[in-house]
Amino acid sequence: MTGPAASSDDLVFLDETTRADTVGDRHEQRPAWRVMIVDDDADVHAATTFALNGVEMQGRPLSYLHAYSAGQARELLARERDIAVVLLDVVMEQEDAGLQLVRHIREELKLSEVRIILRTGQPGYAPELDAIRDFDINDYKTKSELTRVKLYTTLTAAIRSYEQICAINASRRGLDRIVQASTELMALHGLDNFAAGVLSQVAALLDCEPSGLICMQETLGGDAPPVVVAAVGRLAEIARHGLYQDESGQISALLAQALSQRRSIYAERATVLYFGGDASRRFGAYLDTPAPVPEFGQRLLDVFCRNIAVGLDNVLLVSRLHKSAFYDSLTRLPNRTRLKELLEQALAPEHRSDTTLALVDIDHFSETNDALGHQFGDLLLLGVAGRLQAQFGDHMTVGRVGGDTFGVIGDARLVTPENLLAMFDEPFSIDGQHVQVSATAGLLRLAEYDGRSADALKDADIALKRAKLRQRGGHLYFSRSMGVDIRERVRLMHALRAAVGRQDLFVVYQPQIDLDSRRPVGAEALLRWKIADGGFVPPDRFIPIAEYSGLIIEIGARVLREACTQLVRLHRSGHAGFTMSVNVSQVQFRDPHFLDMLRAVLAETGAPPHCLELEITESIAMEEPDALIELLNQIKSTGVSIAIDDFGTGFSSLSHLQRLRADRLKIDRSFVTEISASTRGSSIAEMVVQLGRNLGMSIVAEGVEDEHQAQILRELGCPLAQGYLFARPMAIDQLMSWLSSPR
Repeated sequence: MTGPAASSDDLVFLDETTRADTVGDRHEQRPAWRVMIVDDDADVHAATTFALNGVEMQGRPLSYLHAYSAGQARELLARERDIAVVLLDVVMEQEDAGLQLVRHIREELKLSEVRIILRTGQPGYAPELDAIRDFDINDYKTKSELTRVKLYTTLTAAIRSYEQICAINASRRGLDRIVQASTELMALHGLDNFAAGVLSQVAALLDCEPSGLICMQETLGGDAPPVVVAAVGRLAEIARHGLYQDESGQISALLAQALSQRRSIYAERATVLYFGGDASRRFGAYLDTPAPVPEFGQRLLDVFCRNIAVGLDNVLLVSRLHKSAFYDSLTRLPNRTRLKELLEQALAPEHRSDTTLALVDIDHFSETNDALGHQFGDLLLLGVAGRLQAQFGDHMTVGRVGGDTFGVIGDARLVTPENLLAMFDEPFSIDGQHVQVSATAGLLRLAEYDGRSADALKDADIALKRAKLRQRGGHLYFSRSMGVDIRERVRLMHALRAAVGRQDLFVVYQPQIDLDSRRPVGAEALLRWKIADGGFVPPDRFIPIAEYSGLIIEIGARVLREACTQLVRLHRSGHAGFTMSVNVSQVQFRDPHFLDMLRAVLAETGAPPHCLELEITESIAMEEPDALIELLNQIKSTGVSIAIDDFGTGFSSLSHLQRLRADRLKIDRSFVTEISASTRGSSIAEMVVQLGRNLGMSIVAEGVEDEHQAQILRELGCPLAQGYLFARPMAIDQLMSWLSSPR
């Protein structure tokens, strides 16, 4: 790089006159740019500082920190601040020492502003492309490439980038303080606040009193008249009117010129700055200046304007993101996230005493949406939102929680079921049609509520769901008992999910007995759940949870497979003709893959279909009769028989029952229990037996606990029974022993 053979790329040092003209008077000496050189070769340190000796960049000299290993660099970085650029050797004590140091700078030290220039003396070595992309590396060069001019150019670009990033981050930090102070104020006035701050900064740079304005011009569809977004000093009054119409016309003319020509203008006693913008808007500022701005000051302001252009884009982006994050895109009302924030404020001790949260849900909205289209549904939502805003907007918060559910937070004297539901008395005018809708409300009093905002929304939703189950168009206040019940169900659902994964659920078998011979002819497969403390969760607690969560699909398939496997085992052990009954829930029947699963289990296990019986409840038999009949016909075509469980507890249509072509009726245990104490119980049992005979169906009674019940059932003509009188449910090995033992 030195001597007679030096190329035209050699650095031509700027003379003192040139530097003085560029950076201004010496009494305005600014602190040096701090450059860290990290290289295990001392000659590289010397060559770098020699090449850059006396150079100033952006009006500031350079100062150097030296590290001869990645370890030394880490120590320096831990205590030194305001490092602008790191010139970093890729390969030092280890091949990846440089890249590991980059990761340390970005990930552990969180230094995002410092610029990193990688250098290597090994032309064949290249750092990972992912590292260059992910860790914001400014440049990568081989040491042979970095002639003095290229080193100067690379470092200048890095320092400019560092300076601009520092300015942008400073603006962002200011914006963060605004957002933290009040996110809603930021959404409404963020641009105003930022613009006013810009005017103050420009005035400080020019060492004059702040007096001016910033305007924004929309450019989509043609140049619209500029609108004032902030004004200070003698022009502050203009901001109240929005447009910058001054008496002399000087401000208007200068701003119009700057915006149309897209450049800053420096007049005798006025400065107009052009900040640029994006494809949809431009920004400009007018300032009163007591004297012409010197050339050096103009250059400073040009750099400042470029930084501010990024800041303005950021604040607009923040405003848009804020609206997207906290406001519903359709209704412009606060969304669920924003309502949670407002609820946190309402739950503060000084506010909660007379506050109520209400969730209002439009009844049958999905049907309206499906029938009339989503556009009509959106217009209806806007109509409801507008009416809620008109009624409550001046006194409390109205938001859209999601879908067709709105939230209202405010004074308990105003947020009442009567006030809320009365708004739906009058029809809504939607797209030229009068639409009458009703709504249901769930309410939560915050006065004594001790949960967080997310819990409050969940509990109000619980009240809403309970109200909808009870009566559409009604309301319900949340009570603690509701929360306990729901939370217990959720806890049980998580425990059940874990139990399924650990296979803590198991199958037991209760024998079914021929009442004449007292010989076991089959068994019913029953699911049990044993928990860690040795106790059992009753089926009537966990089966509904399994159905609600959808786990019953997986659980039911396991039970069926296990029952069929053991049925085959029983037959091979000499109990030919032994039958197996398996309960099937409503959710399983609705599963479109149920029939395929049944056929697959029969094929896998080799279980004889004619010895397998599926039990469905009477309530299932009454739902969607045509679809059920078709499914049952397909099941019966496999050879599997059908039993109707708990018969007599529902309201079956006899004609419908006949169409189902079920093979067996099971007398519910409640009627068997009443046989001993009530003639009515015997009458119902007798009726079921007689009905079964007339329809050509077999009968089995469940819950038989004493000999008297068994005798009466036998006299009534019931052929089969199961219950504690004969045997309790038992594991398969116990069942095998029980079947083999003499009775």
